[in-house]
Amino acid sequence: MNAGILGQAAGLFAVTNVDDILILALFFAQGAGRRGTAARIVAGQYLGFLAILAVAVAAAFGATFLPDPVIPYLGLLPLALGVRAAWREWRNHRDGTGDDPAGARGGGPGALEVAAVTFANGGDNIGVYVPVFATAGAGAMTGYVAVFLALVAVWCAAGRFLATRPFVARTLSRWGHVLLPLVLIGIGVVILVSGGAFGL
Repeated sequence: MNAGILGQAAGLFAVTNVDDILILALFFAQGAGRRGTAARIVAGQYLGFLAILAVAVAAAFGATFLPDPVIPYLGLLPLALGVRAAWREWRNHRDGTGDDPAGARGGGPGALEVAAVTFANGGDNIGVYVPVFATAGAGAMTGYVAVFLALVAVWCAAGRFLATRPFVARTLSRWGHVLLPLVLIGIGVVILVSGGAFGL
């Protein structure tokens, strides 16, 4: 792989996934101190991103698993997860179990939850990746995919690093249970509105 493709792939990944670091930090903070949480978050991030890449690569070759009008409705995934998290937090607070940052989850976010948020939040990524992949050719496309998959690990490490900085960790420990539902709901609403779902 030549340096030009490497640099372009890294730049494209960074620009299209900068918001994921905050979401990952919130997920890592939510599951802090719970065994297996980091592995589930990383697995979920990879699952979600592999789904994004599968759709983008297929579309670059002319297949369309997700018609353009359907993509804005991916916002329903993080919206539903955010509402569920908010409901769970409210119920735990009402029942007096709100001091447990993971509430009734017992182990922080699950891999499928992380994957769903990653995939839904990557709907716009698909729109960017498809024309790049379609014009890059099979060899360069393979290079892009390899770089993207390597950078997913870097993004996970950055999210975990951010979540463990003393000031950030204290803030997320105090407010993460409120921020995570708000961020997920916000992502869902932005995806729905920017895509014109339901005539918005």
